[in-house]
Amino acid sequence: MSFHEKVRGGRRGRSDRTQGRRRARGVCRLGAAILAALAALSGACPASTETNPTGEYQVKAAFLYHFAQFVEWPEETFKDAGSLLTYCTIGEDPFQGYLDVALNGKTIGARSFRVLHFRQSREIQGCQVLFIGAGEKKFLDAILTSIKGNSILTVGESEHFVQDGGMIGFCLEENKIRFEINLETAQRAKLRISSRLLALAKSVIGGQRGN
Repeated sequence: MSFHEKVRGGRRGRSDRTQGRRRARGVCRLGAAILAALAALSGACPASTETNPTGEYQVKAAFLYHFAQFVEWPEETFKDAGSLLTYCTIGEDPFQGYLDVALNGKTIGARSFRVLHFRQSREIQGCQVLFIGAGEKKFLDAILTSIKGNSILTVGESEHFVQDGGMIGFCLEENKIRFEINLETAQRAKLRISSRLLALAKSVIGGQRGN
């Protein structure tokens, strides 16, 4: 190799390393921005969810979008990098269509979203995120049993949701929406939840506690 070729090669190597560092800094800034958004959402709940249920579910829809950015599904979950990430609800849809609106046009990398609504647990299929409303609490065991063995992130809002086997449970604390995580259940479903999301949780079963 000539001297000039070595110089050009060295410049390309430095350029590649510089671009790599810039991309890494960009990813870190994006991650920090998402975490800041999640932290802000924790204080965005209306003073009375009974008088403003629409506002409550707008906040929860935003949470659901951000949760997916901190969860890794097994490679075999998707056919390819462009496969849709599917959110599902079961029973009555407490979002009343707002989840569909909130996810419309958004992406994670090359992956877009779709929302499916199922009436009964035996119909559930093709989901990566399943929201289980408070109205389905009496059916929770049957729902969780019907999806056992699948890598589905379960998110709910009923009391003691994570203690009953769900993965991420919304809770109200001083009129703020917070969330708890059952890391053990997620790991059994082969899901990896980022430590950055765990750090924002009110509590974590099977791992570190949040703030």
